[in-house]
Amino acid sequence: MTMTTTLALTGANLLTCDRGGTVLTDHTVLVGENGSITAVGPSHELVDRAASVQRQIDCAGKWVMPGLINAHAHVMADGRPLPQALMIPPAARAIVAFWKTPLGRPMLRERARGFVECELNSGVTTMRCLGEYDNEAITLGRDSERRTWLGPRMTASGPLLATTGGHGSEFGLARIVDAPWEGRKAVRQNLRLGATSIKIAATGGVTDAKVVGEAGRPQMTVEEMTAICDEAHSAGVLVAAHAQSPEGVLRSLKAGVDTIEHGSAMTDEIVELFHDNPKSLRGWSALDATLLAAVPLVEIDTEITGASEVVRENARIVVDSMTQGIRDAIKNDVVLGSGMDSSMTFTPHYAMWRELDLVVSRAGLSTARALEAVTRVNARMLGLDSVTGAIEPGLSADLLVLGANPLDNLRALEGVEKVITRGDVIDSPTVERFGEIDELLDTLRS
Repeated sequence: MTMTTTLALTGANLLTCDRGGTVLTDHTVLVGENGSITAVGPSHELVDRAASVQRQIDCAGKWVMPGLINAHAHVMADGRPLPQALMIPPAARAIVAFWKTPLGRPMLRERARGFVECELNSGVTTMRCLGEYDNEAITLGRDSERRTWLGPRMTASGPLLATTGGHGSEFGLARIVDAPWEGRKAVRQNLRLGATSIKIAATGGVTDAKVVGEAGRPQMTVEEMTAICDEAHSAGVLVAAHAQSPEGVLRSLKAGVDTIEHGSAMTDEIVELFHDNPKSLRGWSALDATLLAAVPLVEIDTEITGASEVVRENARIVVDSMTQGIRDAIKNDVVLGSGMDSSMTFTPHYAMWRELDLVVSRAGLSTARALEAVTRVNARMLGLDSVTGAIEPGLSADLLVLGANPLDNLRALEGVEKVITRGDVIDSPTVERFGEIDELLDTLRS
């Protein structure tokens, strides 16, 4: 059981992570026993209250910001290229089947725990896990919520929902949905596991594409997706859709999907549905931008990534369209969040800052808006803005202490000095980094 003490972070440069990039100098943040923020203000106004807490952290010359929110995570792998044998469907299905056995489940959960702890130590204090082998992310999220384990806040979908032959299905990663009532049944199965979000594969994906053009090709019908959304929304649960083409995005939005994962270039009709979507749970939908999982497949040699030429060409098509989609979202003020598709090849769990860096350099998002996306906007997108995402009284004390200002260089997020999650402090966060991977990813920076 974790135990929260009362805290005062004093003398900090406070990054509000608003759209304007406001920084409040010499500010103090007070944290109560319940792990919530009790006061925020100029240090001279909170001197007496700060003196009465159980622990003071001197943040003079430091930057304090809200914890990062990774809105698109997986806990399947560590982000290094997978052995080619695991890309063979029968071998992958055999491994997935083992993970679901009484012997495999505890091993799977502990393996996933390591990946989650890596994200937390890199500054991610909230994760949305979208598609897992079984219920490992759901279980870890429960343990973290009960504070029997020091982990981030987690919302999780359980297994992906896909059509026969659809994205993820041949590797045994999906519940198969080939009719509206099958979609409802699959949602009910995941909710029974404890899912707090639902993920569907509306279109083909890059990594398991067999032919050029398969990534982004619509796979699930509007009727199937509508049934899934209706069933999930009845339980108050948001639906995310993997969609990588204009037609796939349009179908998903018409069905009532709440967040589009990856995305594509936008038409006027798509923009309008993002702003006003009567079938979505809240009347609007959002784009969850992800570039880091696809760009390396295009720009790093295939002998290193292990990607086939078909995968590489599909990735190129998708990257161009996703990048345009982000630009369209910026231009039309579509709710724009951020996720890094962690676990995919070249997306190690500690690399959230690299996702932001790509969106800034490739799509023209300002650095201030990138920080807003990964904190305030992601919280709103996930329905957690009354819980986390900002440094305000009443919100959870999910905070980072940094030695440099990420508004000057996003790489400052690589140097997290302290992570605070629900008021619990990790004083010396450490992660295992992959030097060769990082060197290659550095070549993608403009």
